[in-house]
Amino acid sequence: MQWISEFLKYDFMKNALAAILIITPLFGILGTMIVNNKLAFFSDALGHSAFTGMALGVILGVSDTGISMVVFGILFALLLNYIRSRNTLSNDTVISVFSSVSTAIGLVILSRGGNFSKYSQILVGDILSIRPSEIVSLLVILIITILFWAVAFNKLLAMSVNVSLAKSKGIPVRRLETVFSVLIAIIVMLSIRWIGILIINALLILPAASARNIASNMREYHLFSVLIAVFSGVLGLVISYFLNTAAGPTIVILSGTIFFITLLTRGIVKQS
Repeated sequence: MQWISEFLKYDFMKNALAAILIITPLFGILGTMIVNNKLAFFSDALGHSAFTGMALGVILGVSDTGISMVVFGILFALLLNYIRSRNTLSNDTVISVFSSVSTAIGLVILSRGGNFSKYSQILVGDILSIRPSEIVSLLVILIITILFWAVAFNKLLAMSVNVSLAKSKGIPVRRLETVFSVLIAIIVMLSIRWIGILIINALLILPAASARNIASNMREYHLFSVLIAVFSGVLGLVISYFLNTAAGPTIVILSGTIFFITLLTRGIVKQS
């Protein structure tokens, strides 16, 4: 078809499509685990902490701020997990405090001298700027995530149902939470420059939330989440190309539309 050949005649669009075909199933898989374990606020806080990671990279003179973002994201996740385990406050309160403070610190540092405009692209991301070497890195992360999911899914599911029961069955809850949090941090920080701080959590949560609306078992839940993520990503990228809009927000709008359709579908099924 003519529109396909037009869409793929540029190398940057081919790279973007390849990245979408890796990122979306990655988010689809990770999103189900995040939703199951009620970590939506956690992944959102990680995304906002990218400001501070980037700011530290600028202060330390790191040529690639992506490295400082990943390192800070891991440290942020570990510290947040530790405080959550030691604090009597609710998880969402602790996470909100961390998210607000880390965002403010990063913005203050990056905006000194009115230079924030140089870093504003990270708010919405730019999937069209991804390079082949970065696509390979995403592919490695996807493989690692699939392996982690295969090994740890049943344990994470038990933890999401009842932490005390999971501990009684010998599941190393604290260790598994730590590994899972670090994995989320790495994926979020690596993806954020192409997806954007403002919308990365939506791309993590919406496919899984949509799948949960229509799935009747766990197998369907994960399958639908990946399919919805890939469909939204590819179609959103195509639409953004022809409408000349930002790819990330376009994908989110499409994912949100699918969520509301599945929510309506679930309501109709329940009434029948």
